[in-house]
Amino acid sequence: MKRTTGAVAIVSAATLLLSACGGDSGEETADAGSTAEETSAEDDAAAEDEEAAEDEEAAGDEAASTEAPVRDENAELVIWADDVRAPILTEWAEQFGEEYGITTQVQVATDVRQQFKDAANVDQGPDIVVGAHDWLGEFVQNGIVEPVQMSSDTQALFTEDSLAATQFDGQIYGVPYATESLGLIRNTALAPDAPASMEELASFGNGLVDSGDADQAFVTPVSNVGDAYHAYPYLSAYGGGIFGKNDDGGWDPDNVIVGSEESIQGGEKIAWMAEEGLLNVNVDFPTMESLFAEGRTPYMVAGPWAIPNVEGAEIEYAIDPIPDFEDGGETVPFLGVQMFYVASGAQNPTLAQEFVNTYVTTEDMQLALFEAGQRPPALQSALDTVSAEDEDIEAWSAAGEGASPMPNIPAMNAVWQPLGQATSDIVGGADPAERLEAAQEEIVSNIGR
Repeated sequence: MKRTTGAVAIVSAATLLLSACGGDSGEETADAGSTAEETSAEDDAAAEDEEAAEDEEAAGDEAASTEAPVRDENAELVIWADDVRAPILTEWAEQFGEEYGITTQVQVATDVRQQFKDAANVDQGPDIVVGAHDWLGEFVQNGIVEPVQMSSDTQALFTEDSLAATQFDGQIYGVPYATESLGLIRNTALAPDAPASMEELASFGNGLVDSGDADQAFVTPVSNVGDAYHAYPYLSAYGGGIFGKNDDGGWDPDNVIVGSEESIQGGEKIAWMAEEGLLNVNVDFPTMESLFAEGRTPYMVAGPWAIPNVEGAEIEYAIDPIPDFEDGGETVPFLGVQMFYVASGAQNPTLAQEFVNTYVTTEDMQLALFEAGQRPPALQSALDTVSAEDEDIEAWSAAGEGASPMPNIPAMNAVWQPLGQATSDIVGGADPAERLEAAQEEIVSNIGR
């Protein structure tokens, strides 16, 4: 159990409804369709007076801030990262530069994935880029990243799942530094004990609703267009999912299993959860955050990005694995991994390989990156260190045990919309078999284009 400290006031519903998922792995799962609760006229007027002078300047700066970085021609090692990690990396890059007698530069990219692809196509990209593991297949397909030459001894330093996420066609393409997955975030004032099963969760949560102590038994994002990322733990509970595996153990884009019997069984559980009041198309990410932060629901399935709003509302909470089903269905969330890629167009590939192999693999650097993102480190020793000091990280690590690395093949881009819509429709009352079989046909068609 954890309770935040300090005299932080409960966050208003308007603020929470405007919040979005802060996931770093590219899985921005929040739905922007919700309307924030209106603030009072007095608050609006005061805010308008206070902020008017800043808006004009901010508007001018915003356009400039979204421009892609231009490679620093004076630097011998260039790294691109987002604005959260860049300050941390700058310090380590400078140390590397001093050690090797070179000039280094860390540059901020506002859209790392796209800006790297664009720059790489004209030989103006960085030597190293930092991003999510599920970009890997697209990067390999475009020929813009190189395998990382990592020794077997170094490989053994990382958690097994994080290292697996860096692989494509049997080769390692990055050095991982953080992981994230979904878990059950529990309001311990409403639900002191972790539920032993999803059925127990439903019974207890609905009991709180019946007694007037809660408005919703459970929340997780669904929305009218669906959220395949948050639906996956239930869809995969009986051996289903999205893709089957090939002979090398990698994801097979020619073997879509969304319409399989196993996936349909998971879809039937999604329908059951809707019938029990656990899933609702009117709940998107901001609405979920608002309901939980206001103490109106005991349970929320989300990721580490949801914790700041919980802490801001001073809710006592605990993090648990997502409960399994009593009939043997085991919920399996996606695992997201952040990692360092080496660009195939690196002007100094030897230096790039040296940096990712000798610096990113150290506990000190992994701990520094942890402080910036508050995600479980991928390096086992760093994970052990922070888990001993931070009960949340220990809990997230346990919640993500056995999680399935999100498919890193390009075909995954064809999945999100059809599968998300299918799961939303199932929550809305559509037949699970019909909707998942139709989604499979659409996904296969999209992949073939």
